[in-house]
Amino acid sequence: MTQYLRAQYNLNNPACISIIDDLPFWSAPFGIKLLDVVRYKKNICALDIGFGFGFPLLELAMRLGPSSKVYGIDPGKAGMERAQLKLKYADVQNIELIEGVAETLPFENNFFDLIVSNNGLNNVQDLTKVLEECNRVSKMTAQFVFTFNTNRTFIEFYDMFREVLREHGLRECEEKIDAHIYSKRKPLSEFKDMLGEAGFLIRAIHEDEFTYRFSDGTSIFNHFFMKLAFMGAWKEIVPESLQNEVFQQIEDKINRRAERNEGFAMRVPFVTLNCEKMKQIN
Repeated sequence: MTQYLRAQYNLNNPACISIIDDLPFWSAPFGIKLLDVVRYKKNICALDIGFGFGFPLLELAMRLGPSSKVYGIDPGKAGMERAQLKLKYADVQNIELIEGVAETLPFENNFFDLIVSNNGLNNVQDLTKVLEECNRVSKMTAQFVFTFNTNRTFIEFYDMFREVLREHGLRECEEKIDAHIYSKRKPLSEFKDMLGEAGFLIRAIHEDEFTYRFSDGTSIFNHFFMKLAFMGAWKEIVPESLQNEVFQQIEDKINRRAERNEGFAMRVPFVTLNCEKMKQIN
């Protein structure tokens, strides 16, 4: 019962450092709010959709404690291997990881007391199907908490992007920006409608935001996470033959703006929806 008293961790051990120092700035603000909204109870069964590298999956499982079982589902094999390393090293034993997609959850009906997703529903292929599956596997009155960044995310950057596209006569590319944003960041009103159709009642809506502040446009485009998570989609908006010119102009515009305003800030508004299953739809 007091096995935790024997735990010893060495901060000079690379394995220890690797599991405590890899939470992206991007994921943290969403996850902190999600964890605040969860109703913590013993002896429950929970699911994290799109657990990525293990946040907030591990934190949720540890807070719920050993009387509860927490499942995580994600299609990424590399992320699963990373999360498994964390589970082993942190000795978290009430988690089971599943490689799969949320459109076909491998669980029986009325299985979960709690489902969470930290900015994961933005990335599913069929949101309607996922919400239907969440309804199917949830017990009646189960809590369903998820976060998503809104379609106003990085609006300051997209305004600059649109301005440069217009200067090049590429108005059709502005439509691609709209399509890109909509594919990843549905409006809150649409989420409300879809949740109602999927049998969930919204108990509370929490709106918040955080900010990425940069010295200039050059620092934005060379930031690791911007290159990892956004640059690929941004490049697809612009014809390949014009990418160097267009992005250089965007960078220069932001640099000039930053000189006048002591840097350049990009806001990330986000929503945490606290829902409850109120009817069975399947």
